[in-house]
Amino acid sequence: MSKRPDRLSEDDRVLWNLVARTAKPLKGRASVDIPDMAAEARPTAPQPAQPAASTPGAVKPKVQHVTHRLDEPTLDKLSKGRLPIEGRVDLHGMTQDEAYSLLFSFLHRAHAGGIRYVLVITGKGSSSGGDGVLRRAVPAWLSTPAFRPLVSSHDHAARNHGGAGALYIRLRRARS
Repeated sequence: MSKRPDRLSEDDRVLWNLVARTAKPLKGRASVDIPDMAAEARPTAPQPAQPAASTPGAVKPKVQHVTHRLDEPTLDKLSKGRLPIEGRVDLHGMTQDEAYSLLFSFLHRAHAGGIRYVLVITGKGSSSGGDGVLRRAVPAWLSTPAFRPLVSSHDHAARNHGGAGALYIRLRRARS
């Protein structure tokens, strides 16, 4: 057996916090407040001196990067086949670790190749009676720091492309 590392990587910690926030407490148990570890773990640059006019109790809200949904015209063109899906990957039957690695490498290669729109098939996961693990996890992964340089936006696919068991992903333009 391999020994587990003592510490989580930054990406794993962010992903765990996203998943932990969606968990519901057991009956009769109080919910636990999960701090935002991603914001606390980031190295901070030296802050410039605050002007004396600012109030000491004022705190700026945290700005988190959120991947945007695809706009309606683009979603409509993708669903009707008028905008080509240049790549697709099927994550059916994989563990989360396998799916994460495959998805990251696939998106990295597609981005490097200048591809703009891809289809990621997660499956619906209805065989166990609930939502699929990958169906819930993949959108959360796409908003983590590892995927931010690659993914511009994502949305659920049209019925003819897999419906709720698939995602359209728009990749960012590759820098020249």
